[in-house]
Amino acid sequence: MRIALTPHGTRELVILTVVCALAAWGLAQLSWWLALLPAGLALFAFSFFRDPERALPAEPEGAAHLTLVSPADGTVTDVVEVAGDDFLPEPCLRVGIFLSVFNVHVNRAPMSGRIAGLKHRPGRFLDARHPQATRENEAQDILIRGDFPVVVRQIAGLIARRIVCPLAIDQPVERGQRMGMIKFGSRTELLVPMRLKPQALVKVGESVRGTSTALVRVDGAAGSGA
Repeated sequence: MRIALTPHGTRELVILTVVCALAAWGLAQLSWWLALLPAGLALFAFSFFRDPERALPAEPEGAAHLTLVSPADGTVTDVVEVAGDDFLPEPCLRVGIFLSVFNVHVNRAPMSGRIAGLKHRPGRFLDARHPQATRENEAQDILIRGDFPVVVRQIAGLIARRIVCPLAIDQPVERGQRMGMIKFGSRTELLVPMRLKPQALVKVGESVRGTSTALVRVDGAAGSGA
């Protein structure tokens, strides 16, 4: 069975494959079972950069544009109201998702629209579960504007040291479309204005899957004037 891989990991996989092959050959001269160690590392790397196809959640007719899907795989760490950010300077609902090294790390668009803003923030590399990570870690904010605006925030973690965001201003995106990735353990957040009366469809501790999990539903009447 063919495993789909993200092109954002091509360089790392080529380098690691060569290094692991040489290491396996050298270790095999000592004992054949030692060669399994670099082979296991290579298998983990290929697993990390996997990029499976995902189906959008089944929804009642007309509800799709009101439901935001998860922008990442992982575990929900917080569902809280926050003050907002530069792109959304108003009260927002924030849903934070922690991605372990075993999760798919490709990020996806929670809704259809256009890229209205991109902002990279240099910062620290605290553990992505640390309370200060959302404010102090290196991050990339992505403002998507459709019928209403939302922000997806990619946050680097203790191990993650590179955020990949291949998007451009005014680029159209479709709900569930791939939007780059964060390499190794990290955090992804979705911010939705409170004026849209957002209703979280997940709870803290729940596992979610990018594209396939319905994350937040907004009020259609509130969003129509945004």
